[in-house]
Amino acid sequence: MVTPHISAAVGDFAPDVLMPGDPRRARRIAETVLEDARLVTDVRGIEGYTGTYRGVPLSVLASGMGMPSVTIYATELFRHYGVRSIARVGTAGGIPASVGLRDVVVATAAHTDSAMSGHRIDGAHLSHVASFDLAGAAARAAATGGGSGPRVHIGPVFTTDHFYLERPALFERLEAHGTLAVEMEAAGLYATAAAEGGRALAVLTVSDHVRRAEALTPAERETDFDRAVTIAAIALITETISSHRSP
Repeated sequence: MVTPHISAAVGDFAPDVLMPGDPRRARRIAETVLEDARLVTDVRGIEGYTGTYRGVPLSVLASGMGMPSVTIYATELFRHYGVRSIARVGTAGGIPASVGLRDVVVATAAHTDSAMSGHRIDGAHLSHVASFDLAGAAARAAATGGGSGPRVHIGPVFTTDHFYLERPALFERLEAHGTLAVEMEAAGLYATAAAEGGRALAVLTVSDHVRRAEALTPAERETDFDRAVTIAAIALITETISSHRSP
């Protein structure tokens, strides 16, 4: 099965997929996290790999930037390649002062200003939420880290179509309603998983802050996300192992 954006054959992808935005992050995950990783697709320079993580099959495929792009890749994976779960591992901008650079956010829900959600069901504002079992597994994986490493926050994020638009008043209101960070893909991924009968989660590394003049460099954005990848990978394989043990 070759889709318009993925050149893999049926069976090339594992049931669970890590999905960074940047293709270079996907390659780095394949090289440093997966074991025995092999390239399964490279259409438009979007490389996808399949290997194992702690003995369990696991794939990685980049999504590109924004909801339209992540929706395309997630739909093709769920609909044509037998993928069951996708965990986005990307970057986000912190909103409250309590969320700092390199902290990790497990996104239990994703508010959005994107019109893409309104196109799915006329007359309804969809709620975009992570799969409960994956979010729970990620929370448990985060708790095992103890006091070392980046802090982990669990709660909602805001998915926007606008990267450079300045909206301080909006972020103040979002913070007042418990929103932890802003990013560009989670709501699209969650909506696609709901429509396709799949499962989804976003585990994000805070790369900048909307209130403070702080930001990681491009090189740091590419490499300083190991904690988020570990949490997401453990969440995916934990649920796979549990499902195999169920009667």
